[in-house]
Amino acid sequence: MARNGLRRSTAEGTPSASGGLSPAQDAIEDVLADVVRRTGASMGGIYLFEPGDRMLRMTALCGLPVEFATPWRRVPLSEALPVADAVRQGRLVWIGSQEEMARDYPRVAAVLPYRLALAAVALEGANRCWGALLLLWSGAHPRQARRRERGHITSSGRRIGRLLDHVGTGTLPEEPQVVALARARRHVGNQTAIADFAERLPGAAALDLEGRFTYVSAHAARFLGREAEVLLGTRPWHSLPWLDDPAYEDHYRTAVVSREPVTYSAVRPPDCHLTFQLHPDTSGISVLISPADGPGALDALPRPASRPEAAPTGRLYQLVHLAAALTETVGAQDVVDLVADQVLPAFRAQGLVLSGADAGRLKIVGHHGYPAEIIERLDHLPLDTDLTPAGRALSTGCPCFLRDREELSRGYPRAPSLTDKQAWAFLPLIVSGRPVGVCTLSYDEPHAFSADERAVLTSLAGLLAQALERARLYDAAHAVARDLQQALLPRTLPSLPGLDVAARYLPASHGLDVGGDFYDVIKLTEHTAAAVIGDVQGHSIAAAALMGQARTAVHAHATAGAAPDQVLARTSRVIADLEPDLLVSCLYVHLDFARGRAMVSSAGHPAPLLRRPGERADPVPVEPGPLLGVDPDSTYPTTTFDVPPGSLLTLYTDGLIEAPGTDPDDAVAALADVLTDVGPRAPDHLDHVIDALLRHAQRGAQHTDDIAVLLVHCLPGSPNPAHILSDNSGP
Repeated sequence: MARNGLRRSTAEGTPSASGGLSPAQDAIEDVLADVVRRTGASMGGIYLFEPGDRMLRMTALCGLPVEFATPWRRVPLSEALPVADAVRQGRLVWIGSQEEMARDYPRVAAVLPYRLALAAVALEGANRCWGALLLLWSGAHPRQARRRERGHITSSGRRIGRLLDHVGTGTLPEEPQVVALARARRHVGNQTAIADFAERLPGAAALDLEGRFTYVSAHAARFLGREAEVLLGTRPWHSLPWLDDPAYEDHYRTAVVSREPVTYSAVRPPDCHLTFQLHPDTSGISVLISPADGPGALDALPRPASRPEAAPTGRLYQLVHLAAALTETVGAQDVVDLVADQVLPAFRAQGLVLSGADAGRLKIVGHHGYPAEIIERLDHLPLDTDLTPAGRALSTGCPCFLRDREELSRGYPRAPSLTDKQAWAFLPLIVSGRPVGVCTLSYDEPHAFSADERAVLTSLAGLLAQALERARLYDAAHAVARDLQQALLPRTLPSLPGLDVAARYLPASHGLDVGGDFYDVIKLTEHTAAAVIGDVQGHSIAAAALMGQARTAVHAHATAGAAPDQVLARTSRVIADLEPDLLVSCLYVHLDFARGRAMVSSAGHPAPLLRRPGERADPVPVEPGPLLGVDPDSTYPTTTFDVPPGSLLTLYTDGLIEAPGTDPDDAVAALADVLTDVGPRAPDHLDHVIDALLRHAQRGAQHTDDIAVLLVHCLPGSPNPAHILSDNSGP
């Protein structure tokens, strides 16, 4: 079926009827093909949200073999990848050179080290984002996109988003549907003349985008040392042992991705020197083969050989990508998620059990594709168990590959009763000769592990072992840090008649999840209270310790009856006596909710936002004093303002507004807009407000600073018991 000069094909590159596609997928593929053609891109892809809106799945691909997209078929929204950034940040992501790619997306650059330009843009519908559009151009494209081109790409994303508003996504396909570009061809001369022309060339051949021979002339077959009938349908590095080298496959990949001519030389044993010229376009690659200087260039044609079985290609690239991804994992759950999202699809496996060695037993760290009751039986098995091969694989350090249930039952008769899986790979995880765990991959159907798969999985096991060991060390430090953080922050906030208070602490995206942000609500009298928020520089145990000392000092001086300026001045002297190397900001608000008045003093901290009933939220005009501890003789100005019943006061740390390239005043104004737009919603009104503020802060890349938010709502009418909500564990 042809539309817009394009034909649809399966992942194997052969045309398929569209009858098996849903109307939504059919429309998506047609519009993708049209966008690729109109933008002049060499490749395009559509990513759509999976259920839950935390994972993007590639559903359509144009201009590249689907195998090239294996590492990115499923992309977590939190990943630092172009399509994820485009969706999270709501902007066009443009990469104009390999240097930019290496700087901004090193994982992508490691797997695609070619000259190219890349664009990613969100698919924005009327009321939601559906996913992302990805486009690639050859290396000949200018490094900078023209303004009109950027507008065209952005409008294409909106166009697809509006289409999805009407047709929806349907059921997402498990594999990306490939749309092959079909060019209008104008042939001069008859078919016989064209064939004769190709035969007269030194050596003419053609590859499809998957790398398979689709045409081999008699001269080319003689140079290659195989008959054309044997070569057709095979990949050169599979059917010609002397081309079975990653360097030669990489030349093909370079031509396909960059769409630029590639020339290289190779030696056909024993001494036949050949030059290969690859000329790619959207339909495939034309290959010219000619003899280079050297003896034996026209050796006699060998006897035909049987066509070898093709092994999966691209394993080296998958391994490079996974190695780069594993360096970014932090905790054990990150390792489990990475294996489930990327390793299982790459090796066509369906099940995962990741176990760690713990006191002579195998403690399951994570799993995928297994029911809970099976995991419960497998958890904490002794290393010498005869129930599964996992313990033996770990004790011997040798991987175990089982192609079917019969092979499993011969050595472990009880194992088949545990699961309906049909094939397994048990990979021991060893670090410096020390066993740290076992990674078990399983299949729903019998699976014969090729030598290629065994080699790559064994190499992958070493990378997983190091990642798991790092993750376990991180998790141990993380537990200590979280316990310390919980001890330093208030467990509950006081109940105050006439006030409703809520607080939230969100740690930074990376690190020990412990920092210096703190907050507190201090009951002073029946009708007065203090709201405090502060921020100690850095994310470390030292920062957390100083935060605890600062919070204790503020609390002590506040309960002693000191005015806001004196609370900060006295706390500053305490901090100065400690001689810390870290800076501390703090905001102290004294609330008299019976009279509807408040006084505030600031030690270099962002001003609070106040939303009075019926008005928009605005920053309170606070004159800031110096940071705590900088000068023990510092004074702190005090500002007085009205807080009538129904007012909402928002205190926050700068992690809520800081973003690269954003003006602080603009960020505060945007936060005020969010606070203004959030309407009342009982009984979880304050919880709802905090959620809205955090969603706004997390629209961009992963936050690198802690966030603390404290809301104080002066209840309208007569004082009522406060509804207290404190959640220190994050949203």
